[in-house]
Amino acid sequence: MKEVQKLLNLVSDGLKTLAQGVEAIAEKVEETTKTQSAGKAKSKKQSAPVKTAKPVSKKAKPAKKATPKVNRKKAAKPTSAVDTVLNLISRSKKGVNTAAIKAKTGYDQKKVSNLVYKLKKQGKIKAVQKGVYMKS
Repeated sequence: MKEVQKLLNLVSDGLKTLAQGVEAIAEKVEETTKTQSAGKAKSKKQSAPVKTAKPVSKKAKPAKKATPKVNRKKAAKPTSAVDTVLNLISRSKKGVNTAAIKAKTGYDQKKVSNLVYKLKKQGKIKAVQKGVYMKS
């Protein structure tokens, strides 16, 4: 209970100092507005009788500089699983079996079988023997 009381006292002291700071800033703002308004009133009285219309020349705006185009490299698309298996099979001369594909890619047996099936249907690979595949 005493700790909570100490914390509350600390917070209240902090808020008091902040309030004093805000009041000081408010007083300075009031002083500056008073001096500015007094200065404007004097200048208005002096400048009111003297009005001469001078032609105002417009300044030419500087030409906008074209921002240089930044050649951004497009994010490389991640290779699909089908492409990964096809690259693996096409690199081998004698053909690759499903166990080797599974070991090199880290895919499970069902995924490897499905990928090989897709590639066979597309005509990109052919079966040399049962379970051994080459690029066609």
